[in-house]
Amino acid sequence: MAQNIYDQPDFFAGYSQLGRSVEGLDGAAEWPALRAMLPEISGLRVVDLGCGFGWFCRWAHENGAAQVLGLDLSEKMLARAKAAGPDTGIAYERADLGQLSLPQGGFDLAYSSLALHYVEDVSRLFATVHQALAPGGHFVFSTEHPVYMAPTRPGWVVDGEGRKIWPVDRYLVEGPRKTDWLAKGVIKYHRTTGTTLNALIGAGFTIERVEDFCPTAEQIAARPELSEELERPMFLLVSARR
Repeated sequence: MAQNIYDQPDFFAGYSQLGRSVEGLDGAAEWPALRAMLPEISGLRVVDLGCGFGWFCRWAHENGAAQVLGLDLSEKMLARAKAAGPDTGIAYERADLGQLSLPQGGFDLAYSSLALHYVEDVSRLFATVHQALAPGGHFVFSTEHPVYMAPTRPGWVVDGEGRKIWPVDRYLVEGPRKTDWLAKGVIKYHRTTGTTLNALIGAGFTIERVEDFCPTAEQIAARPELSEELERPMFLLVSARR
């Protein structure tokens, strides 16, 4: 089973204070770009891989999805999602994405936000998602960008001119990496962008759009701290079709 870091009390407490945890989708800078990749949601059967607090599940339900299933390994996450309601229209289940099984052709849209970097065998997951989608179904996801995941320690450094830069450490060396984020010893799986995209192609997907997330000028004006994101991409956003 994958590392269940989100059920550790210190990690969960820290995660609960993040802007995206408090404000939901509106607190996630990448949400507008990710939302633009989504198909018309009304009438679709939707599965959210790594649903967390259920923000996307509720958005899909409110926007007319015919069926919404949220999956997460964390019992604490699922409890918070269920408590937020509604009482009907969304089903939540505990699942390990690394060992996932889904019904064949059971969904029209698979969505995932910042969960795939916790999955060791992403090729297996992509194959599972592909067979679970109806023909023409969509797979839209975000993951930590591999450039962001492979910094030299301690991450940001200052060059000779006093500028903050984000040097990359062993970008082409794939595999598990430990990081101290909200708690010590968080394990994430580093893959190059090419590996991720080729795994999608190998599973039978057609890639429709790929974005190295960059905040807009309007977002930076509203939240100046986002200007750091111009130095390196933090998220990789992908839309694919079965």
